[in-house]
Amino acid sequence: MDSRACSTWVEVDLGAIRQNVARLKQITGVTVMAVVKANAYGHGIVETARAALAGGAGWCGVARIEEALALRQAGIQSPVLVTGYTSAERLAEAAESGISLTVYAAEQAEIFSRYARSLNLDLHVHAKIDTSMGRLGVFPEEGLQFVRQLNRLPGLRVEGVFTHFASADEPQNPATDLAIDRFQRLLDDLAEANLCPPLVHAGNSATALYYPRAHYDLVRCGISIYGLHPSSEAPLPPDFRAALAWKARLTSVKILPPGHGVGYNARYVTTRHESIGTVSVGYADGFRRRLGNFALVNGQRVPVVGGVCMDQCMLQLDRVPEARMGDEVVLIGRQGEGQITAEEVAAAWGTVNYDVVCGLEARVPRFYFN
Repeated sequence: MDSRACSTWVEVDLGAIRQNVARLKQITGVTVMAVVKANAYGHGIVETARAALAGGAGWCGVARIEEALALRQAGIQSPVLVTGYTSAERLAEAAESGISLTVYAAEQAEIFSRYARSLNLDLHVHAKIDTSMGRLGVFPEEGLQFVRQLNRLPGLRVEGVFTHFASADEPQNPATDLAIDRFQRLLDDLAEANLCPPLVHAGNSATALYYPRAHYDLVRCGISIYGLHPSSEAPLPPDFRAALAWKARLTSVKILPPGHGVGYNARYVTTRHESIGTVSVGYADGFRRRLGNFALVNGQRVPVVGGVCMDQCMLQLDRVPEARMGDEVVLIGRQGEGQITAEEVAAAWGTVNYDVVCGLEARVPRFYFN
């Protein structure tokens, strides 16, 4: 299918993903785990994983076993780590597919071991340490005992130990240095007990860029491989490239008279004869139903007016009188001299760029180029 046949679509520059991964590997000097959970942050899990591995990534990271199995079903054989919960009923699939799993509690480790023994399988596991997030993992002060337990449990092969920092995208916040210190004390204890696993990792994108002492054996990079900034306080280096553009089409352009309502409940009313364009994109595609949206038409930024509908929205086109039905509309990306970034959209929506791209619905087709 060609994008010219689509009402709205996403374009993904796989070359940008390869380049961004290569830069992260160069900057950190360690193995890069490409985090491709959540359909690769809306970019497409299989295509993104292949591009990241071609760019030099050594691992793929996902949140759920279903995502890991999707990679295996697509023929991707790189090491894969599930960083979240895995039910006991999926352990056989994980072991048979060579997928590494996260263990984060003593009770869970016992369940994993029991199932592994009953299935006569070995599970490769990474111990999760909670240094600051308050969600999965044991506290660093309990980590030595936990890793010792994992090593004693039959059916478990302890492959790694890791943590995740809550505030790495705020480089001026001392909380991350304190969390690194807690994690490092555990690593020192593990080394003294000769229990340190082969792989130690802690770094998300912001950590990889701003905390070199926490690079360890590999870094787990998500947002940065897509060319999106970890935060306004932790921007990417300037040579990183955003991989995603979101586009749509004008399906109608007409002049409405003064006093005419636009959209449900007439949330916008014309004050003069106004050029109003309809675009085939709405909140069912991931374009939020809120005021203050904008788009590019013929390189000019124009406002979205009225309420965003499920499948459509409307633009005020007076500043682009040459606009015609069928013209391309850009919601994220470049057009002529104009540009709209995922970060700008996030600011307008009162959220973060992660949320914007992860919210792109599956019904929006993806097109890939190099």
